[in-house]
Amino acid sequence: MIRPRQALSLIGLIFCGGFLTLLVFRSKVSYDLLRPLHVYPGKPGEEAKPTPRYKPAPTYTPPPIQDPFPALATSTPPPIPSYNVAEKDVWRKYGLEIAPPLIIGFTRTWPMLLQTVVSYITAGWPAEQIYVVENTGMQQANVRGQLSLQHPWYLNHSSLRRLGVNIVQTPVLLSFAQLQNFYLSMSYTHNWPYYFWSHMDVLALGHEDGFEGLTERAGSPGYKSLYTLCLEELNRTVAADERWGLRFFAYDHLTLQNRQAMEDIGGWDTLIPYYMTDCDTYSRLHMRGWSQHDANCGIITDTSASLNNLLALYRDPSVTPDFLDPNPPPPPEENKQKQKRDEERRDTTTTATAPTAAESIEYWKALRGVSDRMFHYKHGGRGRNTWQSGQRGGVGEPFHYDAAGFSEALEVLTEAGKEVFRRKWGHGNCDLIAGGGLGFDDQWQVLKDWEK
Repeated sequence: MIRPRQALSLIGLIFCGGFLTLLVFRSKVSYDLLRPLHVYPGKPGEEAKPTPRYKPAPTYTPPPIQDPFPALATSTPPPIPSYNVAEKDVWRKYGLEIAPPLIIGFTRTWPMLLQTVVSYITAGWPAEQIYVVENTGMQQANVRGQLSLQHPWYLNHSSLRRLGVNIVQTPVLLSFAQLQNFYLSMSYTHNWPYYFWSHMDVLALGHEDGFEGLTERAGSPGYKSLYTLCLEELNRTVAADERWGLRFFAYDHLTLQNRQAMEDIGGWDTLIPYYMTDCDTYSRLHMRGWSQHDANCGIITDTSASLNNLLALYRDPSVTPDFLDPNPPPPPEENKQKQKRDEERRDTTTTATAPTAAESIEYWKALRGVSDRMFHYKHGGRGRNTWQSGQRGGVGEPFHYDAAGFSEALEVLTEAGKEVFRRKWGHGNCDLIAGGGLGFDDQWQVLKDWEK
């Protein structure tokens, strides 16, 4: 039996113990004893912070890109070959509703765009009928001249204005499919029933040496420039085919587009932003009965490099045609001096007189040979789109975005678009009609045919 005195002592001990325990848990001593341990090192008494792991620095950085037309910065361009100069309003002779516009979209790699624009102009396309769409996402930075040449999304508005072309800006950066629908919206703004559009990584040349069944040799009666042959094809198409959709010149590197056909299929599918979006669109046109035929207006070369000096397209005899890769691979030691000489050649200016027609044609043959080498260079072992990553500067300039990160993000979006295509059609490749038996109304209605 517990006596009263013992009971009081026991109660006192319990009370004191509880009070001391409460003090311990409310003190810093308890916090130091009970706080969780961290594996991150730090100063005594401080919380350790996580440390990010960075990617290794690149082992090779391509040389700075060079402006392929430095003379354009200080002077107007020289005259184009006289036999390619279009007669004023010549399109009216072909019974066309409007002067056919040529739209060229641009996102990055200025030398490639400039080459494309100059090549169409020197092949006869009137500059005032060319529309360059700046799709860079740079807002007004290029208009204000705030970006340097090494900035991936640099575009020189002053140079393009000297060439005489129109410049249109997208409000934000658009994917390829969105850009195509932007072209469609331009057709409403300008009331174009049709329009041509071109990729920005091409080199365009006319058939100046003649082409059987199309044109005589340049300088001879019956010669037709690249622009003239496009007018003829447009006239023939509109007159003979009520349900024409597209005309391809070297696949879609240069394309003639019927606005009504694009409306009928609902435009480009913007949920398939890049690769496979062409397959989706052209298949839907076939399914709806819109014709798509190949046509020939000249040599439209798919390239990944630019000419060393664009004065070559004006047939400047002081310039030897050659090309430079805007994003070259690490050069072997023996090629470094050649690369330096090629870069120096870009700075060539001239006051030479205009060549004769015969001299121009001979020069054209050299250009044709270079364009052929450019094609095979692009379709060699490096990959088709390495040219897009040549400019890696512009850090600290407005709207700068890491160039390598941009390329990686595009790859992610491209793969996502391919998966959208597969789910939309239940088919894994572009052969939707013959290989999949699919029709226009089968979009998003069929099961995956590879899971039978």
